[in-house]
Amino acid sequence: MTRHLLWPAPEPDADTPAALPGFDKGAAFVDGRIVPIEEARIPLLDWGFLRSDAFQETVSAWNGRVFRIHDHIARFRRSAERLRMPVRHDDAEIRDIIHALVRVCGFRHAYVQIINTRGRPPVGSRDLRLCESRFQAFCMSYMWLKPPELQDQGMSLHVSPRLRVPPASVDPMVKHYHWLDFEMGLLDAYDAGCETVVLCDGDGNVAEGPGFNIFAVVDGMLTTPAQNMLDGMTRRTLLEICRDRGIPVSEGALSPEMLGRATEVFLTTTAGGVVPVTSIDGRAVANGRPGHMTAQLHAAYWQMRDSGVAGDPIDYAAPPPPDWLPR
Repeated sequence: MTRHLLWPAPEPDADTPAALPGFDKGAAFVDGRIVPIEEARIPLLDWGFLRSDAFQETVSAWNGRVFRIHDHIARFRRSAERLRMPVRHDDAEIRDIIHALVRVCGFRHAYVQIINTRGRPPVGSRDLRLCESRFQAFCMSYMWLKPPELQDQGMSLHVSPRLRVPPASVDPMVKHYHWLDFEMGLLDAYDAGCETVVLCDGDGNVAEGPGFNIFAVVDGMLTTPAQNMLDGMTRRTLLEICRDRGIPVSEGALSPEMLGRATEVFLTTTAGGVVPVTSIDGRAVANGRPGHMTAQLHAAYWQMRDSGVAGDPIDYAAPPPPDWLPR
C-alpha cells in the first residue's frame, strides 16, 4: 500500500528573537569571530582550498534543538584523528559555536557545517607537519535535498558508472571534501534527466551519493550498504529506529542489479531526513510512488525530530560572547 508522506507542523517562530542585524541570511565563525555568512572568507593558500585537505560535519537544528550534536562532534574528532589534523577548540567550545551561530540568525530550523582545514605551512615549505590547522563554521536556514512539498513525488536517481574514491586511497569514514567523483556523477545524472546520483565501489556495489546514504527494499528485506561509505548520522538514526521497531535490516552488499529490482528505495541525509526515490535511470521503482516502508520510516524519523529526542535545546536569550562578534 502506498502512503503519502506526513510532516510534523513546525513550531511557530513567535518566541524566537529576530536575527541580529546583518545575520538574516546566515552566519559564519571565522578566525574566532562570528560574521554574516556573505562576509566569510578563507585564505587562498589554505590547503583546505588548494588540496581539499579538510573535513567537516553537517549538523541540523529543528524546532530550536540541535540534533545529535554530541554524536556529530565525536565523529568530527574521529575525522581529525584519522587525518592527523588538530582541532583548536574543545568539544564544549564547538557546541557553543554551533549554538551561537543559530542564535544570531534567529533560525528555528538550521543547517550548520563545522569545518577543519589543514591551514598552510611556512612559505616555501611543503611539510604538512608545519601547518597550523584552522576551524571554521557556518549556519544557514535548514536545507533540503528536495523540498517537502515535492518529496511525495520522490527523486529520480542515476546509477553512475564512475567509482567512488577507493578506501585504500581516502578513508570513507572521514567526512571529507573529495567530491569530484560525485560532482562529475551529478553532471552525468543531469544529462540523463535525473536529479541525483549514486556511485559504486571497486567491487561494483552501490556505495553512496553526494551527502546521502541509500536504502532499498529488495526481496522484502530492507537493505543498505555496509562498507565503502560514510556512516551517515541519519543512516544511524534509521538503523536505530528499525531496531526499536523490530524491523529487520540487512547491512551488506547492494548491487546495481538488486537496486534495479527493489520495490522501494530511499535516501537518508541531514538535508531532509528520509527522501524517497521513485525512479532509477528512467524506470519507475514499483508504482512510482513512495512505498509503505519508506512512509513508515519517514514518519518515525520526523516524529523523533519533532518530539525533541536527541535534541540539544538552544537558549535564544543567551547572547554570544562579545569577543566573537564583529567589532
